[in-house]
Amino acid sequence: MCADWRNLECEMRQLEEAGIDGFHFDIMDGHFVPNLTMGFDVVRALRPVTKLPFDIHLMVEEPERYIERFATIGVQSISVHVESTAHVQRALQQVKDAGIAPIAALNPATPLEALDYLWDDIWAVLIMTVNPGFAGQRAVPAAVNKINDVHKRIVRSARLVLIQVDGNVSFELAPQMVKNGARILIGGSSSIFVKGMTPSDALRKLRQVLTAVER
Repeated sequence: MCADWRNLECEMRQLEEAGIDGFHFDIMDGHFVPNLTMGFDVVRALRPVTKLPFDIHLMVEEPERYIERFATIGVQSISVHVESTAHVQRALQQVKDAGIAPIAALNPATPLEALDYLWDDIWAVLIMTVNPGFAGQRAVPAAVNKINDVHKRIVRSARLVLIQVDGNVSFELAPQMVKNGARILIGGSSSIFVKGMTPSDALRKLRQVLTAVER
C-alpha cells in the first residue's frame, strides 16, 4: 500500500538488492476497512519479479472467498483477521490446507482472548498497531504494549508461533516492538517508504537501528 504504484517492479528489485526478506501485500475491499487497494491480478503480475516470499494481508469481509485464488500464485503466508469472519478457524485451516502459512490478524482493540482457540491453527499472529485502512497513521500506544502480552501468551502456551507487527513500524518504535517480542516487522511509510529517502536507504537504516536490540 505504501510503495510507489507507478514503479512497483522497480522498487521491489531495489529492495531485494538491499536485502529485504519478503514482500507484504495489503488487500482491501472497501467494506472491512474503508479503503480499496490492489487485487489478485496485481499480485499475480508481480510474482515473477522475485523469488522472495509473498505475504498476503486480507483486510476483507468473507476472506474464505479469496484464499484459494491467492494460493494458486505461489504466496507463502496469508493473514486472516479474526474480526472479518464468523468462521476464522475454518478460514485459517483453508490457508493451511493450501500449504501456506496461516496468520491470525488482530485489530488494536481486539481482545487477545480471540486467540485462545487458534494457537494450533496458526504460524504467526499479526498485531495491528494502527486501525487498518490507511498509511501514515500513528501507533495506538496500547497496541504496542499488546505485543508483549501476546509474547507472554505464546511462551505460556509452549508453542512456536511468531509475532508479526504492522502499523507505524518507525525507526523509533521498531526497536521497542522487537524488544516486546516481534520477529516480523512490516515496514511502511515510516520506515521503508520515507519521504526524502530511497526505499533501499530506508531499509538499511531500519536494519541499523535494529542491530542494537538485544533479542
